[in-house]
Amino acid sequence: MSALSLILASASPRRRELLGRLGIEPARIAPADIDETPQPTELPRDYAKRMGREKALAATSSDGFVLAGDTVVAAGRRILPKAEDEETARECLTLLSGRRHRVLSSVALLSPDGTLREKLNETIVKFKRLSAEELDAYITSGDWEGKAGGYAIQGQAEGLIEWIRGSHSAVMGLPLYETRALLKSAGFPIG
Repeated sequence: MSALSLILASASPRRRELLGRLGIEPARIAPADIDETPQPTELPRDYAKRMGREKALAATSSDGFVLAGDTVVAAGRRILPKAEDEETARECLTLLSGRRHRVLSSVALLSPDGTLREKLNETIVKFKRLSAEELDAYITSGDWEGKAGGYAIQGQAEGLIEWIRGSHSAVMGLPLYETRALLKSAGFPIG
């Protein structure tokens, strides 16, 4: 592996797909195994940045650049969990129904020389007011499984979103504008 190769510190197929939109295929996938529990009183922005940074540092390598990211859905100061069961997904979507929320997507790039570069994207998303039938149909779809805030914008939930202000790719899991800027600033070859 050359110093100009890229290691993706994430097992997310969405992040790999999004990197492909920049014309990049990671040389290796090395998911970072870290504790993702928010600190007491930690604000969503700080949590998102910390997660991106810690994932990059956990996957550190002298073999190439390490790219890591994290996506956090926040309602006010509240960090919404990744929905691992129907009850959690339903709670998240009920909270988000008819209101705006923030999606904070961090990206961190660790260069082979140990330099860490970071960026954070904040996108505002507004869900329509969900009827009981819409909520039940979305829960039945399973699109929410393992997703921050209980939804995936690239799936059926996109039809329930009135508008977004910011980056669609960031809500999917990797802010492409910020990612490209970090890679270019670090000297990684990208068009």
